[in-house]
Amino acid sequence: MKVSRRGVLAGALAGGGLAVAFVLMPQRFGAPIEPTEGEVGFNAWLKIATDGVITVAVPQCEMGQGITTLIPQIVAMELGADWRQIAVEPAPPSGAYPNVVLASHWARLWLAGGADIATDENSLLARRFAERTRFNATAAGTSLAAYEEPARAAAATARAMLFAEAAARWNVAPEECRAQDGFVVAGQRQLRFAELAEGAARRDPPEVPPLRSEPPAEPPTGAGSTAETEYPRLDLPAKVDGSFLFAGDIRLPGMAFVAIRHGPIDRSRLKSYDKEAGAKVRGLLGIVEGNRWLAAAGQTWWAAEQALAAMKPVFGTGHPVDSNGIARALENGVNKGAGKRIVQIGSAEVIDGKPTITRRYDIAPAVHAPIETASATAWLRDGKLTLWIASQVPERARVAAARAIGIGVQDVVLVPMAAGGSFDARLDHTHAIEAAVIARELDRPVQLVWSRWQEMIESPPRAPAAAQIGARLGRDGSIVSLSAKIAVPPFMREQGERMFDNRTSWAAIENSADRADPLAVSGAVPAYAIPNLAVDHVPVEIGLPVARMRGGGDALTAFFTECFIDELAQELGRERLSYRVAMLGQDLKMVEVLQRAARLAEWSGGAVASGEGLACHRMQLGNRTGRIACVAQARPGEGGVRVSRLSAAVDIGRIVNRDLARQQIEGGLIYGLSLALGSAIGFEGGLPTTGRLAALNLPSLGDAPEIAIDFVTSDDPPFDPGELGTVIAPPAIANALASATGQRSRSLPLDLASAQPS
Repeated sequence: MKVSRRGVLAGALAGGGLAVAFVLMPQRFGAPIEPTEGEVGFNAWLKIATDGVITVAVPQCEMGQGITTLIPQIVAMELGADWRQIAVEPAPPSGAYPNVVLASHWARLWLAGGADIATDENSLLARRFAERTRFNATAAGTSLAAYEEPARAAAATARAMLFAEAAARWNVAPEECRAQDGFVVAGQRQLRFAELAEGAARRDPPEVPPLRSEPPAEPPTGAGSTAETEYPRLDLPAKVDGSFLFAGDIRLPGMAFVAIRHGPIDRSRLKSYDKEAGAKVRGLLGIVEGNRWLAAAGQTWWAAEQALAAMKPVFGTGHPVDSNGIARALENGVNKGAGKRIVQIGSAEVIDGKPTITRRYDIAPAVHAPIETASATAWLRDGKLTLWIASQVPERARVAAARAIGIGVQDVVLVPMAAGGSFDARLDHTHAIEAAVIARELDRPVQLVWSRWQEMIESPPRAPAAAQIGARLGRDGSIVSLSAKIAVPPFMREQGERMFDNRTSWAAIENSADRADPLAVSGAVPAYAIPNLAVDHVPVEIGLPVARMRGGGDALTAFFTECFIDELAQELGRERLSYRVAMLGQDLKMVEVLQRAARLAEWSGGAVASGEGLACHRMQLGNRTGRIACVAQARPGEGGVRVSRLSAAVDIGRIVNRDLARQQIEGGLIYGLSLALGSAIGFEGGLPTTGRLAALNLPSLGDAPEIAIDFVTSDDPPFDPGELGTVIAPPAIANALASATGQRSRSLPLDLASAQPS
């Protein structure tokens, strides 16, 4: 079967072109999670059943970060429920769950002009956009910022309605009632939520949700504590016993299993294949031909994969990507490219003066490498498509699939599934389009699963970058001016073109060319008090589709800045910790974080041959701030670099779930370790030079260092901890390795062979 180019490329989704007057119109939404028999619905967030089970809607993709525990915990604490009563229901894309915080943070990606009017998280324009486009995306650590308040309000509203029903039955004032462990209590009387639910749901909700005076919180318990949370993960038992369902676990009657081959990157076209050879493979059910791919369906996935191997598809390459070309583009960008000024503080004349010290740093493309490769199950029946898929932007996947097969978006039902990891790989949805097209052509339910090799080819990696950092120093060694020239593709603009406008990878590159991308260099302004500072972005076109990865732009800029600060301290003969602290007079919270990390690690000064390295970073999300400092202990060892310990102190404001916060920091540090020592990918002739996880030098369980974490007690708004560890581990490890060897590796992944005297 031949699928036309028109059939596989989705058209542009209205984003920046929306009329402001239309966007600002108010909206009403029905409850996306409908009560079934024996359940009573209160609002978009919760249902109460006659058996006492309280079901909480979760409009975020579970990717291992524990969001299917965190949001239900917020509801349970506000409602006064017993944790053992709580169940979870993944919420479908709906305007009832707008991620306004992320919509405002990414306003430059969906609003064609004048994005500044939507960058405030209280922006009405951002809210209406998120509501109308069902933008309940999961990314950039925005879940708490976006959903804590509405989840609390929903629970407080339901609690007030339960109080009103109980008070009427007991002939007391609602103010005499309280909620505890799933009961409404007044004096010696008590009734279960389940007994009150039906009557309570018929009562008018309060105009203003009566929130509890104290927001959900668990106190940090200090470094190395083994204290357990009162709210253990809800998804853990099913993941341990194997009953937890991912997209690849769906089974439907008559379903075909699909394997696929993609052409080289980028703009390749399918030229030929041996159809007769494929037909000889036992278990083959069908073949679907796209412009850039060839798919085979079989009674098993292995039969489909073997059929593809037998057919030996040949692709014509359009503009094949190779590592040498990428390196040249970055080299030209950082040395000769005209930078677009993103930030300037102080005097341009001082900034543009000759620097005392200049250093160059490089970061290679890196793959996301989630355990679960891209997978989607699709069934087109009677003109309606049902799509089982793990997506960080489910409505965008829904729209793309609908347009690809020529049906209305209203005719697509997306069943949200959990992802076996993502690290932002599931912000892209090519596999949703492919699964929809294959289901249409074969007229049966299909399950598409990319092999690891196909994931390497088709999933855009983290953007490579090169930076030139220069500083002018005063006589006392203080930084008078700092300039950062960063050559990196405008990867967030590319991501936005693919996400919001449904562009092909090459169209996204073309539309983003030579455009400044502040999100690509986020975090380039450090916490240090530097009177004159400039950040210039050189948007480089490398021909390789690239994407956001966990940590975003901060994961690039933290490596550049913290390695450079360490080199300045060494050049001046200063102790690394005190040199940093001296520049943080205006950020005493960062000073505390640094000092806590040093105490935790028993910091000895980072002297030559000590193998100790220090780094700190501050991340911003609207009015929320996260701070982290890390001391790494690392040395050359058998097979490469060995990291023995990571000690981190963290200030993430109010902590909602202590266990999840610790897991997220630990997981981020391990992910950052993988980026420091591996995860890089090269290209030749449009194809990756690496096709297996085993070739990425990812840390194994035996490579995992000892990790110690100390949380700062704070009443500040909670900051999502998921990205902080990823951001801080690479510079801390790089600085530790420089201390251990006297040689400085200025590239990621760290390479001892190319290290230079520090």
